[in-house]
Amino acid sequence: MADQTSTANAWPANSTAADLIPPGRKRLGWALLTAATLVLLAAIVMQILYKTEVDTVGFYTWRPVVYAYVLWGVALGAWQVLTRGEDGQRALFLLPALLFTIAMVIFPTLFGFYIALTDWNLSSFSGRRFNGLDNFWQMLGDPYYRNALFNMVLYVLAVLVEYVIAFGLALLLNAQIRARKFFRVVFLLPLMLSPVAVSWMIGKSLMEYRFGPAATLARHLGWDNPAFFSDPVIARISIMVLDAWTFIPFMMIMLLAGLQAMSREVIEAARVDGANTWQTFWQVTFPLMLPVSVTAVILRIIFKLKLADIIITVTSGGPGGATDSVSSFIYREYRDRSNVGYGTMLAMAYLVIIIVFVTWLLKLASRFVRNVN
Repeated sequence: MADQTSTANAWPANSTAADLIPPGRKRLGWALLTAATLVLLAAIVMQILYKTEVDTVGFYTWRPVVYAYVLWGVALGAWQVLTRGEDGQRALFLLPALLFTIAMVIFPTLFGFYIALTDWNLSSFSGRRFNGLDNFWQMLGDPYYRNALFNMVLYVLAVLVEYVIAFGLALLLNAQIRARKFFRVVFLLPLMLSPVAVSWMIGKSLMEYRFGPAATLARHLGWDNPAFFSDPVIARISIMVLDAWTFIPFMMIMLLAGLQAMSREVIEAARVDGANTWQTFWQVTFPLMLPVSVTAVILRIIFKLKLADIIITVTSGGPGGATDSVSSFIYREYRDRSNVGYGTMLAMAYLVIIIVFVTWLLKLASRFVRNVN
């Protein structure tokens, strides 16, 4: 009994499993991780320095870097086990996801920033050449890029109108009307279609200015030249309508799910207290739906920031770049001008803008919901 008591008191009461690991084992783990990290860094440096050299160097492809990365992943797992014991063994289950994220997200992003600092045009025979911040200064003075950013502001603001329409449709489909299930399926049909298919069916067919049904109807109503995509203002509105018709059902189904999950007792209590339909909606339904509404709007804005396929298919950014989104402008920079370096700089700058904007938007939405509640 005395031996058991002395053994139990041999370690501090607040010690962890990692404190029980011998120091030599920890040093071995750190040595393995350090050696593997140095090998990986050396492979990356050799790849950058000798990328354009002859194949006999051995670094003409990325294969040595891949091998070094796999070795580093194994060393990282061994380091976890050697320095943390059982906690490290449990952490091994997260290691594949971590390595996949580094390989497929972090590394391509860092490589993209490197490409953004180069002069690389696929139509040129000179190949890739480092040019520092020249692409950045060119981007700041590019009027077409600024116009695309301005268009994105307009497209994002259009989400508020889409939200009002989606909320109205959700309230309608939540009411006790005839053929309610049929209308739910009909209103969801645009969401089931590809935006490219919507572009061809509506933008290229129904809204075609010579023989399209929409143009023909506009002529009968007194519009002499119903060219939906020739005037800059009308073209922007047309693109907004096409995109809204595709994605309003997305917000509608989220809001409808929130309405159906709402407690009926709260609505009935408001009506018993004498509230009319508008007062019930504004003072009861809308505040209770606010978390769902904020989620739907934020997700819709994220989808809107990627708007490109409808613009590329219908207008190709025209007339004169009036309908360009940032994504469609970057796409045309790659496709039409083969300017990989400058196009990547535009994409990286847009990525930073999106991260800052979405982070600010999430904080603002959280504060708004908290204040209302």
